[in-house]
Amino acid sequence: MAFLTSATRALGAAVVAAGMLAAQAAAAPYPDHPVRLIVPTPPGNALDISARLLARELTQTWNQTVVVENKPGGSGIPAMLTAKSAAPDGYTLLMGPSSSVGINPGLFPKLPYKPLEDFDLIGGMYTAPLILVANKDFPHHTIAALLQAAARQPGHYSMAYGGPYGSTQHLSAELFKHATGADFIGVPYQGSAPALQDLIGGQTQLMFDSVASTLPHIRSESVRPIAVTSPARLALLPDVPTLAELGYPGFEASSWGGIIAPKGLPPEVAKKIAADLQAVVGRPAIQEELTRLGLVPDTRSSAQWREFVGREIDKWGQLIKTANIKTE
Repeated sequence: MAFLTSATRALGAAVVAAGMLAAQAAAAPYPDHPVRLIVPTPPGNALDISARLLARELTQTWNQTVVVENKPGGSGIPAMLTAKSAAPDGYTLLMGPSSSVGINPGLFPKLPYKPLEDFDLIGGMYTAPLILVANKDFPHHTIAALLQAAARQPGHYSMAYGGPYGSTQHLSAELFKHATGADFIGVPYQGSAPALQDLIGGQTQLMFDSVASTLPHIRSESVRPIAVTSPARLALLPDVPTLAELGYPGFEASSWGGIIAPKGLPPEVAKKIAADLQAVVGRPAIQEELTRLGLVPDTRSSAQWREFVGREIDKWGQLIKTANIKTE
């Protein structure tokens, strides 16, 4: 009997010790080991650069390495599925681009993920408004003049797309056509660089593209800015009006990036990541770096950003349906 009592006590002590260790592990502050940040694009573009800025700052804040892992290709779908299948513990995050999160749901009827259902949307980091630019010799310098000319000669002027059908550049042009009723010939390109070359050379007349891509050409006066697609004028181009102020209220078209995670993060982890993300984006030095890249720091709360993403999915989905845009 004494032996059984001693054994029982030993077993009880072991159970208590195990419970204490488990509690300590559960209570370990997040993060206690490196964090993976997946980027669905190649290195060097706005999404990747902003992800690396964030990783640098969070590494210092958390005293844990945040490793950027580029996983390009497949319209961002493989990267999204990698994040979707990861453990919802905060150690796998993804810099979600507007293309994969906001556009793909409307573009791919059998998309194997649902952004609002399969992920926790933590918060935005930036938006990247587009700008409507024209060849420097294009004779119509304002939206009003351009639309009058397009009305007189439907299908006469060409609009370059610095990306394939379904890209932000293409959809911005389609949104412009839908809002104004103008008829342009669309010319798709595999990237902004060749599209800008033909615009500068006069093979095309108009183009929606990122501020970062067009700014050097605007400064050299090889292209002329007409309007931006942001809700407010941009600090880099204060003299260029918005389409909203030119008579198209609510017109907004931009690419963007923000942090998402596998669905089911512990609430305290989600709150910490969101708070630290907002703190990073709110730093003047980071805001200066983003602005210099032609990006607008996204200082919305998590709830506001989730609402924004939902509106983007609805907006682009409806446009894709109305314009009968198909993936090729």
